[in-house]
Amino acid sequence: MANTKSAQKALRSSTKKNAVNTARRSRIRTFGKKVADAIKAGDKTQAAAELKLFEAEIMRGVTKKVFKLGSASRKVSRLAAQIRKIEAKK
Repeated sequence: MANTKSAQKALRSSTKKNAVNTARRSRIRTFGKKVADAIKAGDKTQAAAELKLFEAEIMRGVTKKVFKLGSASRKVSRLAAQIRKIEAKK
């Protein structure tokens, strides 16, 4: 348990930040799952639309320091590559 007033306040604020960041991370993962489902269904236009939303959401997570830029870019790049493969298969 925190001993000083400043440590108690830091504990309270870090708990609040943790809750916000957990919710934000969950929301971003949901957007990613929507893209993956559209890719699995083979719907290129739907997947591209979902990817655009996912990219905006994950980059917002980068500005809020939930994800690092490199990992966010990697996720977007891999999903975009999978969408390009849909067209190549057909």
